Amino acid sequence: MDFELSEEHRLIKDTARRIAREVVAPRAKELDETGRYPHDYFEAFKNAGLLGMAIPEEMGGTGNGILPLCLAIEEVAKYECGAGLMLVLTGLPNRPIVFGGTKEQQQKYLPDAANGLTKGAFCLTEPDHGSDAANLQTRATRDGDDYILNGNKVYISGGTVADYLTVFARTGGPGAKGISAFVVDAHAPGVNIDRTDDKMGVRSVPTAHFSFSDVRVPAENLLGLAEGAGFNHAMLTLNSMRPTVGARGVGLAEGAASYALEWARDRKAFGSSVIDFEAIQFMFADMAIQIEAARNLVYKAAWLVDQGKFGKEHAHNLSIAKAYATEMANNVASAALQVLGAQGYMKDHPLERHYRDARQLMIVEGSSQVQRVVISRNMIDRNLVYG
Repeated sequence: MDFELSEEHRLIKDTARRIAREVVAPRAKELDETGRYPHDYFEAFKNAGLLGMAIPEEMGGTGNGILPLCLAIEEVAKYECGAGLMLVLTGLPNRPIVFGGTKEQQQKYLPDAANGLTKGAFCLTEPDHGSDAANLQTRATRDGDDYILNGNKVYISGGTVADYLTVFARTGGPGAKGISAFVVDAHAPGVNIDRTDDKMGVRSVPTAHFSFSDVRVPAENLLGLAEGAGFNHAMLTLNSMRPTVGARGVGLAEGAASYALEWARDRKAFGSSVIDFEAIQFMFADMAIQIEAARNLVYKAAWLVDQGKFGKEHAHNLSIAKAYATEMANNVASAALQVLGAQGYMKDHPLERHYRDARQLMIVEGSSQVQRVVISRNMIDRNLVYG
């Protein structure tokens, strides 16, 4: 068992750290206030070659893997959680194409995505179906050489800047087996962005509400050219990307704890630095315990994905990492804000932003409650055994 990062891993981590400090940090507060998508972040990631890590080399990516992607996400999320989400989106809409696309589909879409020439968005959630994705209502009906797509998708991260959409729609009967996946031109006639959300946090990456009104999608854009496999593509994608959400939590927590620690070194109270008080020291010790535990869980989960172990029998590892790391981020953000007291509550400091951003992580890509369903089922099925 080797816990050391490789030379490649360290290089990726150092590159992301440099971008985080030079590009991400200076604009974090501004982006939170304006809610504008940071194209300069994307260009920095593109120029550094960080966009193709979740895409295999034979499909036009760099093929580094999910663990290196998590390392990069962790670094940038220390300063701005939306920057971490941008890197998550280099995998989320593309993994269904990796898992289910034909070779022609993979070569058509993935090299441009890896090179930063195009951006994708992952369209699964609907107004009445979030966690209950197997019962989604968006429908694609065959019409000659096309499918006619109708329905609605909500909370689509990065949807406002997407060039293509990975859309999950019903082509058959009820339940998971009736769902297929399509790659849809984001600018095709009938594809409409009805609204964007006024969000509590992670405001730098807008979320969009899409409606599809008689959108003609070429049948060649059906992933795998086979109906009924879409739900499986979606679940494998969410499983394999869960460590990246945990990495956002780890990075956010590290950033919050680091900021609070430096503040506590400089702040004076009762004739001493705040950090000299044992009660405060124990708060930081608790932060460190949680951060280190979460990092190890996330790194292990990412390593498992890179070993191809992200199917149902391994899903509990991924869910444990996602649930613990995201809940930890909320705990640490709250504790770090508490160290600063009234100052932490003010927008003069980044901790109130970290606190708001952290709350998203327990909801997206499977809520904490959904993760517990996955974990408990794997215990019941004896995939996770302690006896």
